[in-house]
Amino acid sequence: MNFLNHISFVFVICLMTTCRPLVITSLDADLFDETLKQTPDPQLIDVRTYSEFAQGYLAGAILMDIRKPATFDSLIHQLDRSRPVFVYCRLGRRSMDAAKILEKKKFTQVYNLGGGIIEWTEKGKEVVTE
Repeated sequence: MNFLNHISFVFVICLMTTCRPLVITSLDADLFDETLKQTPDPQLIDVRTYSEFAQGYLAGAILMDIRKPATFDSLIHQLDRSRPVFVYCRLGRRSMDAAKILEKKKFTQVYNLGGGIIEWTEKGKEVVTE
């Protein structure tokens, strides 16, 4: 395949798959913490239940329980799509589900805490308790 045919092939593949930059980045606790601290005006979302949140949460986090879809969806509309969103849960599964929802809602930069708050606390990072 010559160079021009290769470029045409890549262009066709991009048209078929809607090439676009990655929106969701899953990070370990250290990178999540570092990226969060370096981001001006981040939106930090805890997608766990209220009882989980009350046991300890990251400073500045907003509770948006993903298990309450109507409430979760209404709260999404209060977020700024142009600002980075950081999401976390207990282990990283619910937050990845939330990240995918945010991506579908046209958010452009979403960071997921891959190991959840469990990994966060295992690394000795601070949580707020009530």
